[in-house]
Amino acid sequence: MANTSEIKNGLCLNHSNDVYKVIEFLHVKPGKGPAFVRCKLKSLTSGKVVDNTWPSSHKIDIVRVERKKFQFLYNDDSGYHFMDNETYDQVALEEKLIDNVQFLKEGMEIDVLYHAEKNLPLTVDLPQYVNLLITQTDPGVKGNTATNASKPAFVESGAEIKVPIFINEGDVVKVDTRTGNYMERVKV
Repeated sequence: MANTSEIKNGLCLNHSNDVYKVIEFLHVKPGKGPAFVRCKLKSLTSGKVVDNTWPSSHKIDIVRVERKKFQFLYNDDSGYHFMDNETYDQVALEEKLIDNVQFLKEGMEIDVLYHAEKNLPLTVDLPQYVNLLITQTDPGVKGNTATNASKPAFVESGAEIKVPIFINEGDVVKVDTRTGNYMERVKV
């Protein structure tokens, strides 16, 4: 058991008979009254996001997790198939375990969080940024650069993102997997 002063982003804990991951937290010290911790938690079994508040001295039950590197191979009717980079064992995981699955591409290295005691996969974490090839987009309109104009584009993983009008088919762009936002054009 630990107390709320040890809460940080990414921490996994037991709460209400489920395993939750801390998405964001805030230590609040009001001018009047005791301090407390406000958290946004994501259930690793259902994907549901809940808000919770604890007093600053509250005890929490931290779940010990292990992070393993895997490589994405392919997906089919039985799930998404990954290969362990150390043992070369293959494992199929359900889509609900993968956040932002639309940015997953073959050969990508990802992290899988495992419950240490039960050896169960909890969630799949994609890298924060990925480089993706633009496979389809409309040509930009010349002279329309006075504002931050954007247009829809499809990337090699099949996801649709908004890109600036100067991006063309065949360009490689850096995408934030948490938000799906275009970051920059990558020189190849």
